[in-house]
Amino acid sequence: MPDSTATALPARRVISQDSLQLRPFDRYGPPQPGVQWHPITDNRETGEATYYAYYEPGAASSPHEHPLTEEFLVVEGEFVDHDGRVFKAGDFVSYQPGTKHWSHSPKGCLLLVFLRCLNRRLGEGEQVSDFGA
Repeated sequence: MPDSTATALPARRVISQDSLQLRPFDRYGPPQPGVQWHPITDNRETGEATYYAYYEPGAASSPHEHPLTEEFLVVEGEFVDHDGRVFKAGDFVSYQPGTKHWSHSPKGCLLLVFLRCLNRRLGEGEQVSDFGA
């Protein structure tokens, strides 16, 4: 019999994209300008998380490294990587461990993000990944 005193998530939760409760993106410290999120899961011990991220037009991520795989689905709008590659609604993007990059959204976008661990912000002068052609 399950322990009724445990505080666990319900066996099933449904998050409707139309009723997201976005708040400033503060997963790595002070809120990141122009970025909001709706956490679905967020384990601060392991860094694993699934969340919606909304980038206002012109907003950008900080340069960072993915110690483990990170993936996202572009739900709406366009997201542009540091090398100019444009990801459009319906694109699913997977970054392998060790990838270093930053992205921005000139027109704004909504992403569904899947993290396996916390990302590491790049230090001054660290180079981003060269994805090639």
